[in-house]
Amino acid sequence: MPVDLFVNPACRRDEPYGDRRGSILGAAALADASSEIGSWPGYSVTPVHALKGLAARLGVGAIDYKDEGGRFGLGSFKALGGAYAVSRLLRRLVGQRIGKSVTTADLLASPCRELAAQITVTCATDGNHGRSVAWGAQLFGCRCVIYIHATVSEGRRQAIERYGARVVRTPGNYDDSVRQADADARENGWHVISDTSYEGYMDVPRDVMQGYQLMVEESVRQLEQLPTHVFVQGGVGGLAAAVCGYFWERLGAQRPTFVVVEPDRADCLMRSARNGKVTAVHGDLDTVMAGLACGEVSLLAWEILEAGADAFAVVPDTAAIATMRLMADPLPGDPAIVAGESAVAGLAAAIGIAQDEAQRQSLGIDGRSRLLFYGSERDTDPDLYTRIVGRSGAEVATAGSAA
Repeated sequence: MPVDLFVNPACRRDEPYGDRRGSILGAAALADASSEIGSWPGYSVTPVHALKGLAARLGVGAIDYKDEGGRFGLGSFKALGGAYAVSRLLRRLVGQRIGKSVTTADLLASPCRELAAQITVTCATDGNHGRSVAWGAQLFGCRCVIYIHATVSEGRRQAIERYGARVVRTPGNYDDSVRQADADARENGWHVISDTSYEGYMDVPRDVMQGYQLMVEESVRQLEQLPTHVFVQGGVGGLAAAVCGYFWERLGAQRPTFVVVEPDRADCLMRSARNGKVTAVHGDLDTVMAGLACGEVSLLAWEILEAGADAFAVVPDTAAIATMRLMADPLPGDPAIVAGESAVAGLAAAIGIAQDEAQRQSLGIDGRSRLLFYGSERDTDPDLYTRIVGRSGAEVATAGSAA
């Protein structure tokens, strides 16, 4: 599939990461997040799969895919962000009420549990972030209201409700549901746990992105060699900024070439890069990559991506669907992996770029390149996954284990 690739003229590889970006995403805050999340029941490091067959087919040195499908049983990397932000918020609010600092262990016992139960958190979601916030609210004992927009599937709605949240469906697209959640929160005294930042709302999205960086830290420890190229899904930009910021802060100009990938129907980051300023995409944003159906850029994420991303790419739904099927029925020697619609955007772009000689050269991809991907979700909408792939996620996983 052809890929629309835009090499970012605003990228500043020699520019230091700096204190301003470090205040958004930094090593000290990551240490706190790692300690906190690592103490939660069910925490374990997610696997990295080497796709040697695909690497050989594309003429690159290595392809590594970090599979977030097993993260805390929620099916996506979002467990690291929303739930972490919930815990941070509750520790702060409950601590203010009792006049002392509060730990996560305190939230699980009296009297903190009773105080947390008086607090309501809320957010808008395409599915996975809301599931994480609802799970965090259930784990730490507060109430939760989640907003979903018109095209979010019933399967994703039901998955959120399983964690005890009240789910409200709103008209319009994702960005409309963000505005509705914010308005209702102000009216009702609720607390927004959003993965996107906007004017006047920065602290919580910073916590969400910081939680995501634990995934990046894990992957670096798992790999024998650092990647030369990293392709990451876009959305509002939180995940991409977390990954880009991690490598930029530690490696500076020696960091991997970084490519942000979006659906062609929800390409707010690409448009922002082309226009040299934050640019929104309007309309229904109807894409099979539901987790990336976002039309407005997170301002905090753009602080990092504007000069940190080497390139932006967009892919059509057909490319995502073909890549999901490839992961389920892989090339010889590669494992079968249950990869959801949004999980494969980065890989879909890389497959297209690797087969276009001009695009390969523009990104410096050759036979020694080591490509890293973050498989952000598994079959978080099981019915849709089955319709696309022709088998259920459970069947694909069983076949992969048998192989």
